[in-house]
Amino acid sequence: MPSRRTFLAGSTAALGVTAPAAAVPVARAAAPTALPEPTAVTGTRPPNLVVVLADDLGYGELGAYGQKLITTPRLDRLAAEGLRFTDAYSTAAVCAPSRGSLLTGLHTGHATVRANPSSGGQGSLTAADTTFAQVLRARGYRTAVIGKWGFGPEAAGQDSHPAARGFEEFYGYIDHGHAHQYYPEYLWHNDTKEAIPANAGGAKAVYAPDLLEQHALEFIGNHAEEPFLLLLTPNVPHAPSDIPDTGAYADRTWTAANKGHAAQVTYFDALVGKVVDRLRALGLEQDTVLLVTSDNGPHEEGGVNPDLFDANGPLRGYKRNLYEGGVRIPLIAWGPGRVRQGTSDRPTPLTDVLPTLAELGGAPAPTDVDGLSAAPLLAGSPDSARHGHLYWFRDELGVTSRADAQDAKRATWLAEAVRRDNWKAVRFAPQRDHDLPDAQWQVELYDLAADLGESRDLATAYPARVTELVALMRSSWKDSYPRVPFGTRLTLPALAVPGEAFTATATLDNGSSRAWAAVSLDLRVPAGWTVAPASRATAEQLPAGGRLTTSWRVTPPANASPATAWTLTAEGGALAPGGPVRYPATGTVPTPPPAPTRDSYLSDLAWISAANGWGPVERDASNGKNAAADGPPISFGGTVYPKGLGVHAPSDIAYHLGGAAVRFTALVGIDDFSAKQSALGATRAKVYGDAVSC
Repeated sequence: MPSRRTFLAGSTAALGVTAPAAAVPVARAAAPTALPEPTAVTGTRPPNLVVVLADDLGYGELGAYGQKLITTPRLDRLAAEGLRFTDAYSTAAVCAPSRGSLLTGLHTGHATVRANPSSGGQGSLTAADTTFAQVLRARGYRTAVIGKWGFGPEAAGQDSHPAARGFEEFYGYIDHGHAHQYYPEYLWHNDTKEAIPANAGGAKAVYAPDLLEQHALEFIGNHAEEPFLLLLTPNVPHAPSDIPDTGAYADRTWTAANKGHAAQVTYFDALVGKVVDRLRALGLEQDTVLLVTSDNGPHEEGGVNPDLFDANGPLRGYKRNLYEGGVRIPLIAWGPGRVRQGTSDRPTPLTDVLPTLAELGGAPAPTDVDGLSAAPLLAGSPDSARHGHLYWFRDELGVTSRADAQDAKRATWLAEAVRRDNWKAVRFAPQRDHDLPDAQWQVELYDLAADLGESRDLATAYPARVTELVALMRSSWKDSYPRVPFGTRLTLPALAVPGEAFTATATLDNGSSRAWAAVSLDLRVPAGWTVAPASRATAEQLPAGGRLTTSWRVTPPANASPATAWTLTAEGGALAPGGPVRYPATGTVPTPPPAPTRDSYLSDLAWISAANGWGPVERDASNGKNAAADGPPISFGGTVYPKGLGVHAPSDIAYHLGGAAVRFTALVGIDDFSAKQSALGATRAKVYGDAVSC
């Protein structure tokens, strides 16, 4: 029998990629301790916070913003009772980067997501991205996102999933493209796909926005007794113009697409009205702040004619343009007794949502965000901070006719824009290279005070102003934007060997602007595991920018189940100026699978883990002997491939071999169908032994 201190391996191996790996069961962690009740320092109840985000709703598509053909009575009433912003902005002209900025408070010169995934951009949030849900969850808010999430991959248990970014309740679409389906065959509920059998085979029986409405109203009702944060993101009025009933527009002489689009806008209006009705029925209207907005300008897809509706109002441009029509959006704030009535011309980008919600909820916020809190403005103060400038970046391969015409046939060029005071500059790069010298960009300059429609280019008349604004564009862009650490991070080893201790390390970073007191770090482990502190776990105070680091020695029981991913949770707690905060960080550590009892191919052994950027990880059941088409087909973007790890490598595959090794040979391959194949290689394989890792 081989010694446990002998390197464990099989004799020969050939690695291929065809059949999906079997899912590894997850053991439940010990029950978490309750998060603190959010109590403001003033003793008053922190407000419920509701953010409703429309998909491709134009600046001029609400009655309160001048719409004449589409009826939006509920939103018009909210605008009259609350605060209507005339100069609110998305941070991008398409949805994924705009939504990423909304969540994280970073503009598109700094954000992780700067383009739609369909244009080859980063489509996922990362562990370094702190969302406003994480900020409010730390103060004890119950948090939910209902609707379109839009950041892949479409899988649970990864850093871009809503649960990993602070939302304890999720119902809707994970994937950007999936959200284009109004009658989907499934929606996600937390980490599970829930089938909608009535829509199977392309049937149109269950309208997904109706399900989103149901879950949103249930969430409000379930948490009426405690402060909550709801991000409601229905996919209306994005193309296609699918809706069960065009209602009041059925008899119009418009095309079917235009009737459907108008009905979708009115549906959105009614949805917001139902949210308000539920708040009032529960007596919560005095305890709630509601924000209603859109992710970018109006679309023209699926046959919709935005000009019929004057969807961009007095503005130039549409979705995909960096002119005002592509990025200026409606924004209504409502909250009886909490939000003043009137209008505001403060230039207010969606990056301001994170710090605004944080201040309203008494929660610390990261200091390295681009947003500024508008909470004083909502309460009626004229002293709300104003931005020195606003910045936009565009990297978009999709093109539509009207947007392309507005861009003078440059809709697929890299573009960026900046607004300072009432001056607006837009520039286009003839090559897809942000580092292109400034002289090669084509720059336009507009005075929004005199020319809101951006019809008169003043670049040649004001060269000094152009130079000033281009310099702001350059300074606003960072190829990478390392974040100031915020909250708790947990570091675990690659494997947990039953009966043997390992070290777990956690850090709590105060990335806010003010000191925290009564600081602590705790670790929760699965039942039956033992844990002992290996370093100090408390501090009287953590200054702004400070860090507390703690380690523990953790021992799984000798009889811990093999081939299981075990969950551990570190939680940092402190007393912040607004009240107590608790930041959890969850990680998993697997126990190795049983050792093989004979010489084996790697493809016959259990994997510790197998993952790649996108798509299924496949196992070659022929042990490398068969050519393509020996496994189930996979599909990306409507194109079917015979087999492969898919696009957007790298991939990670880890094996535990578990036997005394005489020889180890691995043949590693990948079918790479990505448009830009990586020169760094596509696959990384790991082999673990008891005493050696190679």
